[in-house]
Amino acid sequence: MPSRKATIHHPHDKLVKSTFSDPDNARAFLEAHLPRKLTRRIDWSTLTLVCGSFIDPEFAATSSDLLFTVKIDCQPAFLYILFEHQNQEDPLIGLRLLTYMVRIWNDYLRNNPLATKLPAILPLVLAQDNKPWKSSTRFADLIDIPEGAGEDIKKYIPDFEFQLVELFRMPFEKILGTPMGILTLRALKAEKLQALLDDAVWDESLLIQLPSASFEMLMRYILDRDLDKPAFRRRLKTLHSPKLSQNAMSLAEQFRQEGRQEGHQEGLIFSKQQDILEALEIRFQRVPGGLREEIGSIADAKKLTHLHRSAITSADLESFAAEL
Repeated sequence: MPSRKATIHHPHDKLVKSTFSDPDNARAFLEAHLPRKLTRRIDWSTLTLVCGSFIDPEFAATSSDLLFTVKIDCQPAFLYILFEHQNQEDPLIGLRLLTYMVRIWNDYLRNNPLATKLPAILPLVLAQDNKPWKSSTRFADLIDIPEGAGEDIKKYIPDFEFQLVELFRMPFEKILGTPMGILTLRALKAEKLQALLDDAVWDESLLIQLPSASFEMLMRYILDRDLDKPAFRRRLKTLHSPKLSQNAMSLAEQFRQEGRQEGHQEGLIFSKQQDILEALEIRFQRVPGGLREEIGSIADAKKLTHLHRSAITSADLESFAAEL
């Protein structure tokens, strides 16, 4: 199966992955957006998350995905959710989906080498854009078919539809699901509208139901945005629940301290990297670009300290490079 680094850096990705990896949140979301006739046939007790991602590396910063196995009328099937966080629609998203679906089937065949049929895949795309999409949700519409030859050519063209969920078209109050699922989608929608401090996101009837870990995750997402700090404090004063207000303020201070520590650590690492480069330049007059990049990619302070000594004591660049 295609894999990705365990650490997820994109804030949207962190929020949706953490929220909808939970089967209860995922089920509520899928039930709200798949056709009712279909959801009635799904055995939701079999809903199981599949680890990994099928997204192309070049889209990893603007997309995330989740794959679930499920039984539909006692037959195995897949539910695939693609979360799109970019600022504009991708008119070729149908082709990307087809690529990911083929990867899912290939992975299935690797795990089931005796299979002679493929499970159905139900693809759903969640668009976080701040304007409506115009692209068709049918793959065949991407194909430029010669006029008049449609009926003769269509049978040779793969075809499927995907379910498109556009946050832009959904009023905040129409977003359905579990409390965390609702607040996650509201936060994603509000972020595009610069409305993360609005009532829709700070709905106490929902916030009060969140477990502490979920509340912290939501606050981390909100505070990771470029918020007006006085406006944030004013927002907290409007909360009727002292516990919510106190927890939010405590988390804000915790995140601020974490940010300071991370900034200090990053500064320390950068300083050590520069010391190594300076020592190499003094001793050998030049440092090849590839070696510079390799040193710049090291974030282990102890290793950098060791490399600084090696930069001072190595007989030549080749000897130093062998320490990397």
